[in-house]
Amino acid sequence: MCRRTVLTATIICAVLVATAARPVRAGCIDDDTGTRVCLDRPARRVVSLYGAFTELAWEMGATEVFVARTKNDVTIPALQDLPTVGSGLRPNVEYLLALRPDLVIGRAGRAGSRALEPLRARGVRVAAFDPRGFDDLADTIRRLGVLLGRDRGALALWDRIREELETVRARVGAVDRPLKVVFEVRSSSLTVAGRSSLVSELIRVAGGVNPVRVDKKLVRLDVEALLRLDPDVYVVQEGPMNRNPAPPADRPHLRVLRAVRAGRVLVVNELEFSRPGPRVGKAAETLSRFLYPERW
Repeated sequence: MCRRTVLTATIICAVLVATAARPVRAGCIDDDTGTRVCLDRPARRVVSLYGAFTELAWEMGATEVFVARTKNDVTIPALQDLPTVGSGLRPNVEYLLALRPDLVIGRAGRAGSRALEPLRARGVRVAAFDPRGFDDLADTIRRLGVLLGRDRGALALWDRIREELETVRARVGAVDRPLKVVFEVRSSSLTVAGRSSLVSELIRVAGGVNPVRVDKKLVRLDVEALLRLDPDVYVVQEGPMNRNPAPPADRPHLRVLRAVRAGRVLVVNELEFSRPGPRVGKAAETLSRFLYPERW
C-alpha cells in the first residue's frame, strides 16, 4: 500500500512538472482588421498605441505588462515613467522593435493601419480594434482579456460598465420627445459625431438622440446643415482633437442655435467621452444629468 502511494505521488508530481514546463496558451482572436492573432502564452511585453486600450487593459488587471507608452498616454500615473514610442499614429518603429514586445495593441482603420502595418511586416504580433458601439466595446474587452490572460478581469470590467449604463437607462426611462444632441468633435472645419459612433450610442443611453443621420463615425458639417439640425443641446469636447475651442456663444454662426440661445451647452473631456474606454458609463451619466436633471 505504501509503495503504491509513493508511486502515485511520483506520477502526480511528474505530471505537474510537465504541465508547468509547457507554455500556457493564451488563445486566438480575430481582430477588427480580420487578422487572426494567436499567442502561445498571455502577452507579457505590451505596447499600446491607443490610450483607451491601455486603460481597458489596466482596468482588467494587466498592470505590469506595459514596456512603453505613447506621448499622449497620460491618464494612468503609474505608467508615466515608461519610455515613449512617439504618437499612436506615428510611432518610432525602430525604437518600438528594440523593446521586443510580444504584443502591440492599436486602432483599426485607415490611420491606424498606417502605423501598424510596418510592425506586422517586421513580424510583430499586432491586434487592432475599432469599437463603434457598446456591443463592439464588450467584444473588444473580451478579446483583450484573451490575449492578456485576463478573462475574468475582462468579464468583471464589462459587468461594471454594463451596470453603469443600465443605471443611466433606468434613471432616464421613457422619454416622449428625446432631446436632440449634437456632439462637436472639432470646431475648426466643423466635425461632429455621426450615427456610426460610440458617442451616438452614449447620447441614446443618456436619453437623447443624435440628429446627424449620416452613418459614419465623424461627419463634416457646414453652417447651413448645422442650422437646419438646430439641436436642443450642443456638446463640445475638449482634448487632443479639439484644443481650446471657442465657446459656441462667441462663434457668430452658432449664436443663433436654439441650444446656444438657451445656454444648453455642455463642455466635456474628450478622453472620457470619445474614447471607447472604461469611463463610458460615467460619461453617459454626466450627459444624462445635464439633459434631464429632474430625473436625477
